[in-house]
Amino acid sequence: MPITIATFNANSIRARLDLVSQWLDREQTDILCLQETKVQDPDFPSRPFEKAGYHTLFRGQKSYNGVAILTKHAPEKIRKGLYGHDEEDARFISAVIQDIPVINVYVPQGFAVGTDKFEYKLRWLRDLLAFVKNNYTADCPMILAGDFNIALEPIDLFDPEKYRGQVTFHPDEQAIFREFLDWGLVDVFRKHHPEGGHYTFWDYRIPNALKRNMGWRIDYILATACLAEKSRKAWIDTRARALPKPSDHTFLAAEFD
Repeated sequence: MPITIATFNANSIRARLDLVSQWLDREQTDILCLQETKVQDPDFPSRPFEKAGYHTLFRGQKSYNGVAILTKHAPEKIRKGLYGHDEEDARFISAVIQDIPVINVYVPQGFAVGTDKFEYKLRWLRDLLAFVKNNYTADCPMILAGDFNIALEPIDLFDPEKYRGQVTFHPDEQAIFREFLDWGLVDVFRKHHPEGGHYTFWDYRIPNALKRNMGWRIDYILATACLAEKSRKAWIDTRARALPKPSDHTFLAAEFD
């Protein structure tokens, strides 16, 4: 039976509750990974999702960060927090769903190259890589999804020359990201769409960014090769970005046999 997974940086789940609920009602995806929920755990709006048939897993903090997994299938082996960062940032949540480990991450943005925040981003990525290597094997099904805040290749942003060497398009970030791929993860969207011009994020500060397609592809669904080869399709739903009061990101989804 096919299974569909999607990822979406909501930029506040309470502000985007109707948008997410309507998207789930239309798409009926099995698993949705959310980032930047920006809500403390007692205030996470679980009820509408539970009424729609979803189990809700979340780890949040006030006003910043926050991750959640919504799943139609009962989750097992739930983990909240990447070791070493549990008390600092709500950026990591994982569960086993339908016998597939699913990790949802919100990677630090990094602010600017040369700052402490950029160094923290690199450390966090290295710790995530070590966690993956220490807890999983590349020949077994596993999904790592979320907002990585990294454009890997020049085709992953609208103006690579302008942003080359800056945060989100810096070789130090890209080198660590490639280590995930070298270990055995596959960029599922890129597997189905090798061409450029596909983005998941359009900056609010750029006038008519979506209409002009001035974006970045910084959200990913990565899967181990044995699972990626079973992927039927992957797509970016730009309609959500065109709605009133949207997030600056949109939904990325993939379907697997």
